[in-house]
Amino acid sequence: MMVRLARVFANEIVRRWSGLSLALQFLIAGGIVLLAVMLVVGLWVTAQIREGVMHNSATTTALYVDSVIAPLLPDLRKSRELDDTVKRALDETLGQGALGKRLVSFKLWRRDGTILYAKDADLIGKKFGPNPNLAAAFAGNVMVKFNQLDDEENDKERALGLPLLEIYNPVREPWSGDVVAVTEFYEVSDDFEESLHSALLWSWLVVAGATATALALLSGIVFRGSRTIATQRATLEAKVAELQTALAQNSSLRLRVQRASRRATALNERYLRRIGADLHDGPAQLVALAALRMDSPMLVDPGTSSELREAEIAGIHKTLGEAMREIRGICNGLVLPQIETQAVSDILRLAVAEHERRTDTKVLLTVPERLPELGTSEKISIYRFAQEGLNNAYRHGKGKGQQVKAAMKSGKLAVEVQDSGPGFDSGKSEGLGLAGLRERIESIGGQFETLSGPGGTRLMITLSVEEQP
Repeated sequence: MMVRLARVFANEIVRRWSGLSLALQFLIAGGIVLLAVMLVVGLWVTAQIREGVMHNSATTTALYVDSVIAPLLPDLRKSRELDDTVKRALDETLGQGALGKRLVSFKLWRRDGTILYAKDADLIGKKFGPNPNLAAAFAGNVMVKFNQLDDEENDKERALGLPLLEIYNPVREPWSGDVVAVTEFYEVSDDFEESLHSALLWSWLVVAGATATALALLSGIVFRGSRTIATQRATLEAKVAELQTALAQNSSLRLRVQRASRRATALNERYLRRIGADLHDGPAQLVALAALRMDSPMLVDPGTSSELREAEIAGIHKTLGEAMREIRGICNGLVLPQIETQAVSDILRLAVAEHERRTDTKVLLTVPERLPELGTSEKISIYRFAQEGLNNAYRHGKGKGQQVKAAMKSGKLAVEVQDSGPGFDSGKSEGLGLAGLRERIESIGGQFETLSGPGGTRLMITLSVEEQP
């Protein structure tokens, strides 16, 4: 029953809310939101004011105390304790005059948490665990707390029942600037608390006034804008029609992506079959031949001479060596070097150098001094393009006139691989390697073009890039 009543009540609220004009809805919702913003901003501003006032007061007092106390201290980097003369001078300074009236407590800390000096003589020599403010002071910062006497050594200060400003001030070595000690002192702050409350009150009044003014201005704008909603509705309907057209186009693009994915899957299967055929026709045959020769009578017949047996073993070694070379050749064509962090020009040099080393041929490389930085997918595609293009130039063009060129043309990166071989009929279907390259380049938004004739073959790719400043 209660659930049903709650549902009816919620539906009634929604109905009444929907019956209000958009301007009234904005006025109500905007008022709630601006009130929440006012609270957040007010709390933040008051916190900033509180911290600023406390820090400024602490800095002023710290400079004053530092100018009076620092000259009395010895070299604290060398001295681990204060002698009686220094303690007596501190007692006299802190016990009389303007400084004695301002400070109700004073401590001098060593970095390990030992109190070297204190107004309360019972604390001298005692060691306490360093609190966060003390650690920050040893890091070179002036730290301040107001009426937060929660440290272990604050029993006497808590017993006073006065509003106290607790200040941690780093003591620096004059010639190096290193922090060698920290002074902690407590200042009576009656006027400070009153000034702080006044500043916080005025900050809240300013924030509230600014919020009310903003709400009034925004409400006026919204009430005027609500009168134009009727005309904008027709514009929105036209936009909806455009979106429907865009959705239809997106659907068409999605179908194209699916077809490209299916083609890529088929190409991958063809790649796997080619790798399997290469392994079967090459290394597998050589290993099988070596296995057959292991059963050769020259090895198993005790009457075979040592010269024939050694010759047979040498032949088996040679066959296995040929198999290993072919396996390494296949692997070198599959393994991708680490090119993610390399520049495009370095990637092209790497592909050319690997091809020259593997085929013992020469390739003319032409690249400008500066090429744009590309993403990982583009770099991989450029490397595979240069690798496959040079492989085709070596297999089909006999390695004649091998060239790789790169240049920027109209804001696009163009890369070419060409040779001076006999060429091939570009009207026929492309081989597995070129088809895979075309799919790879077009999948990242590039263009792939093949030109071939009796004078040689030229493969070209074009990628749209933005040059980096």
